Amino acid sequence: MTSFNIRLTRGLTVTTLAAALALSGCANMSETQQDSAKGAGIGALAGVLLGAATGGSKGAAKGAVIGAGAGALGGYIWSTKMQEQKKAMEAATAGTGIGVTQTADNRLKLDVPADAGFATGRSTVSPTLQGVLSQFAGTLNANPVTAIAIVGHTDSTGSDAVNNPLSFDRANATRDYLVARGVSPARFATDGRGSREPVADNGTAQGRAANRRVEIYVAEPAQTAAR
Repeated sequence: MTSFNIRLTRGLTVTTLAAALALSGCANMSETQQDSAKGAGIGALAGVLLGAATGGSKGAAKGAVIGAGAGALGGYIWSTKMQEQKKAMEAATAGTGIGVTQTADNRLKLDVPADAGFATGRSTVSPTLQGVLSQFAGTLNANPVTAIAIVGHTDSTGSDAVNNPLSFDRANATRDYLVARGVSPARFATDGRGSREPVADNGTAQGRAANRRVEIYVAEPAQTAAR
């Protein structure tokens, strides 16, 4: 298991092992263990974002630790606003091939295949994805306490020298489109995983298409509801 840098649009960089677990998982873990690890990592992302908003770099570091624990324990709420957002995005993505799900730990996940979002080898947001993201921005602005993590992936075609920056560029292009539509940049963390996290067999065209994707996670930390 290795850590990686979480890149925030404010220029803050925080390294956290839990976030690495969230976005890459670990070999030799059971499915239950992997779910807890991923929850911890996305919790760290949410904690970093919320902590940075209130306490700068020290707040971000503290928030990462607190958020990691919350995520591992399923510390997110599925509020009425989250449910409304899911329904709105299901309607907005109908027929596009973009998946909209509620994760086991109460995150909203949008799974954007590259064929629905980006041309081969490019990071320019497609017209189809633009329409979806425009509606998505409205739902994000309706629930401003949530934190958003965007992760880009590629298939195994080409070298890491090409795939790694391309996966980052796609995640950042998605973020930038949402920011341009009024979503606060302080709410975002982005990462690019290149071809390192396939969800299908890269030996087939269908598998490679599934692996070329951008994942968007929206998390509403439970502690925000208690304030």
